[in-house]
Amino acid sequence: MSLKDTLLGDMKTAMKEKDVLRKNTVQLVRAAILQKEKDQHITLDDEGILDVIAKEVKSRRDSLVEFEKGGRQDLVDAANRELEVLLGYLPRQLSPEEIEALVKEAIAETGAESMRDIGRVMAAVRPKPKGVADGKQVNEAAKKLLS
Repeated sequence: MSLKDTLLGDMKTAMKEKDVLRKNTVQLVRAAILQKEKDQHITLDDEGILDVIAKEVKSRRDSLVEFEKGGRQDLVDAANRELEVLLGYLPRQLSPEEIEALVKEAIAETGAESMRDIGRVMAAVRPKPKGVADGKQVNEAAKKLLS
């Protein structure tokens, strides 16, 4: 069963169970998928859908920081619950140690020695953790190891 079908089924289940948060979150993801398909005149496969979901996760994480700065605990709680729902559709995320190991491998591959080489390191790492690691976490690990 494709990820689109899974999302549709989960939305129907959430509606039957009156789980408003899950229903709204899945609807937002489905709307983002439809928007991308219409904008680019394509039909997304499961990998493309995972990219859309990963983008939504990143958006929620970025929002969390702003909500915490603004002291809006109600919005922080809602964003955390949405994140839980969205992360359920993504593959298992890499741990910080696994990300660091990937970055070390890329540093060895590229022969990077300083912060000036971070672009080469990121280019070498980027395709490997697609959908299983946040680019921001990878970048932070690279900065830590190169400094």
